[in-house]
Amino acid sequence: MRTAPRGRIAMEWIESQVLRGNPCGDPAVRRVPIYLPPSYDHAPTRRYPVVFVLAGFTGRGRVLLNDNPWAPALDDRLDALIANGGCDEMILVMPDCLTRYGGSQYLNSSATGRYQDHLIEELVPHVDRGFRTLAGREHRGVAGKSSGGFGALTLGMTRSDVFGAVACHSGDLGFDYCYRGDVPKFCSLMQESGGPGPWLDRFEQKAQKSKDDILALNILAMAAAYSPRADSPPFGIDLPCDLESGAFRDEVWARWLEHDPLAQIERCAGALRSLRLLYLDCGRQDEWHLHHGARRFHRELESRGIVHEYQEFDDGHLNVSYRYEVSLPKLARALGPVAE
Repeated sequence: MRTAPRGRIAMEWIESQVLRGNPCGDPAVRRVPIYLPPSYDHAPTRRYPVVFVLAGFTGRGRVLLNDNPWAPALDDRLDALIANGGCDEMILVMPDCLTRYGGSQYLNSSATGRYQDHLIEELVPHVDRGFRTLAGREHRGVAGKSSGGFGALTLGMTRSDVFGAVACHSGDLGFDYCYRGDVPKFCSLMQESGGPGPWLDRFEQKAQKSKDDILALNILAMAAAYSPRADSPPFGIDLPCDLESGAFRDEVWARWLEHDPLAQIERCAGALRSLRLLYLDCGRQDEWHLHHGARRFHRELESRGIVHEYQEFDDGHLNVSYRYEVSLPKLARALGPVAE
């Protein structure tokens, strides 16, 4: 029986200059999987569109290659789409922007490092130099789920000179709903532990992380991304609550909201209109209430006449990597040579 041609994974070690000496002490050398489509090794003159696929919170690029019998890895999904004629061939890049706090939100921050610069200034040119891409924003897209979806949407809004298409799956939208409700629990956990320093030390030593651990880590990571302050001990982060009294800090929360894509639509409307594809989806039972933010974003786009595609599906937030089977063909069509 003849099997369908398969792509392959090239594992690249990237030595980052912009992440060297970062505040968290995280490694400056990153391992980045790059998916090369089935014809790549047999068509030496052919060039391909490229999509950067951003992992969610606590993940890095390699997590996208994990599979089980009911959830194929990203490369297997794309191989199957290509084999059945459902998707054109393209290159996928899976960055590693993991930090000590579980993620960078793909932003530059004085508390974690220059992760957006790492992507834009180092990884994009590295891929264009080393692989046969169709270089240029009209053939380069960005996609992701959860924090990766936030990263993809933010990069599409703020760096549309680099990325010409966006797919956002269950991205962080509507911060008042998706984060704020976890702040009281975070505050209690920090008080019980004696503050972020002792809590983080214990967290890193635990072999098994609990649900509360991930909740607390998430708020700490978001504060590192959205409200860094170099002179704020112990980690150069302004927290959204006062750890002594438990009082909510409205002035810090205002800084978080500046990063909410909902707050950036008006300022970034021109960038959004320039995209060849703007695709968003979210499950109607999202455990972090992200469907409410997605609906608001969709309506704001509609009210401004910004062309986009929006879908809701009957599921929650977890284990929905099958949604890439919807977005990847759309990205390939938008970014391919025929789009010129």
